[in-house]
Amino acid sequence: MSPLVKRKKERFKLPVKYWILILSAVCVLLMCLTFMTDFKFNTANFIVGYTVVPFQNGLSKVGGYLTDKAELLAQIKDLLAENEALQQQVDELTIENTALMQDKYELNTLRELYALDQQYSDYDKVGARIIMGGSNNWFDTFVINKGSNDGIEPDMNIMAVSVLVGRVVETGPNWAQVVSIIDDTSNVSATVLSTSDNLIVSGDLATMDNGYIRFSQLVDEDDQVVVGDKVVTSDISDRYQPGILIGYISYIEEDSNNLTKSGYITPAVDFEHLSEVLVITELKQTID
Repeated sequence: MSPLVKRKKERFKLPVKYWILILSAVCVLLMCLTFMTDFKFNTANFIVGYTVVPFQNGLSKVGGYLTDKAELLAQIKDLLAENEALQQQVDELTIENTALMQDKYELNTLRELYALDQQYSDYDKVGARIIMGGSNNWFDTFVINKGSNDGIEPDMNIMAVSVLVGRVVETGPNWAQVVSIIDDTSNVSATVLSTSDNLIVSGDLATMDNGYIRFSQLVDEDDQVVVGDKVVTSDISDRYQPGILIGYISYIEEDSNNLTKSGYITPAVDFEHLSEVLVITELKQTID
């Protein structure tokens, strides 16, 4: 079938707006006819009553419906604009709240460092921020933002919240690398605070997954050391200042030689969430 024949068979469709215009013109014509005859003819009254009035009522309802829809759309538009403005305020408040929480965290950290500074007031100290962590989830090694230009030297002790963290092993002009007491290479001469018995605290990243590091060579003939006892740095340590808290005894067992004991210590520092530390700027060898 040719396109011409096909177009002829297509049903003619008049746009809706033209139907409205035609019906409106008919309505106006009938109204004029009514007023011109002053309703003298019953036939005209009949036509008006059954055509014009319903049509006018229909137009009135359609107009009212469209008006209501227009008002509803305007209200929706206003609500969307208001919602967008409120969402922007929520975003701004969220950013502000995050900044305030960060400020609060840093303030609390600084307060703890200040309290630590007062507790160990005999030592000269300088605050530092961790700028680079290790390769795992634990701060077994990390870098701080103070170095030789700030008087930092290898073997200076690192503390956090009045607890031993580790020691400096290498320095640059404005940085220093720290090895913490949980690192596999770390060994600290320590003392059980309640009994003054000496032991060696050794780092162990494998056991840190369970929250512990190891201790060994504890001489406790009278079985006075118990779980929960504090362990601090020893006076006989050649690298660490004495009396700094390391952690708490969490497990004890007797060695096969029946002379010493070994076990585990829970570190007092959260080695998964470190940010600010204190550097004791005095070496153990220089303390009189």
